[in-house]
Amino acid sequence: MIKRIGIECESIENDTWGVARMTNKLLEEITKRPELKNEFEFYLYFKSKIPDYPYLQNPIFKKKIVRPPIVPSSFSLYYYLYLPIFLWFRRVDAVFFPNYMLPLIFFGRSMVMLTDDIYYESRNPKLPFRYRLAYRIFAGWTARHASKIMAISKTSKKELVKLFKIKPERITVNYLGVDISEGQDKKGNGQYILYVGQAFPRRHLKETILAFEKLITQQNEHTYKLENVSILELKLVAIGPDKYEVPTIGPLISEVNNRLDKQVVIHKDYVKNDELAKLYAGAKALVYVSDREAFGLPPMEALSFGVPPVIADNELGHELFGEYAFYSKSGEVNDIRDAVKQALIDQQKINKIKHEGPEFVKKYNWKNFTDRLINDFKKYEQ
Repeated sequence: MIKRIGIECESIENDTWGVARMTNKLLEEITKRPELKNEFEFYLYFKSKIPDYPYLQNPIFKKKIVRPPIVPSSFSLYYYLYLPIFLWFRRVDAVFFPNYMLPLIFFGRSMVMLTDDIYYESRNPKLPFRYRLAYRIFAGWTARHASKIMAISKTSKKELVKLFKIKPERITVNYLGVDISEGQDKKGNGQYILYVGQAFPRRHLKETILAFEKLITQQNEHTYKLENVSILELKLVAIGPDKYEVPTIGPLISEVNNRLDKQVVIHKDYVKNDELAKLYAGAKALVYVSDREAFGLPPMEALSFGVPPVIADNELGHELFGEYAFYSKSGEVNDIRDAVKQALIDQQKINKIKHEGPEFVKKYNWKNFTDRLINDFKKYEQ
């Protein structure tokens, strides 16, 4: 008998980061498997519009905008009210909620992606109270009532068990995938260090900018000679929107560039995937020193190009990257500077990452991610 699986898809309506990227890649992978039509129907639910991605035209998908006529679009109403009510009358065998939160009035079988980030965000005094309250209520409800919870690393699973008091057997680990595109063997020779990701304070872009400034103003410049490039010619390219409570990145970049009397730090909120791939390919290193992540795609994407990632020295980093990364002891400026310096001058490790890193990354792929999720769906009885 055909299993009917619902997938909540609001995130892909306008975004390409985080949950949206994961959802897009899952749906793309499903369309590569025509044999699935013999076992599944996938029902995709949207808040206000159905994007015009070509893969959504595949007949295996049944798409629905869940909103009463003439009612303004609202995430809260869609997610917590309209969608669960709709699903009450249009039952499916299970629903995948990739956005951390299980609606209170949804009573069917569910798989919910949950990360430990949401626990800390719900207790972050810098967030508006209404967000903290929503995170506490709905993430807590997920922890207690989701049929299955998907963690995206073993470290994250361990944190979920500890923070939310979830029984380990209710949590399945499903590593995210990394885009491995053709041409990644054609490395560029850009004269820059790269940062990619939404700039939350925990990811220390502010400290990275200051660390970079310190790095290129060191007195013994000859110590940092890189093949045919002086470290004084390097730039820092940061891609991702400023998510600090008070806008921080733009003003800081202006200050640093003014102090150095040249444009050494460049910031863009967003670039298209083709441009991002070129940036990865040409980077000397990628810096992504984050206090907390459940996975963290940018350093893994950089590694797929043979680019050394600089990451936080924590359990998750060692679980995912092992010897294929440079580690910063903390998010402090001097520690980041020292780790970036090693990523520029430790030629033996740089060469190891360049030649072995892309092969190492292949185990983190969207095919495996989708296989594991499909197998979980198969376990739901009619």
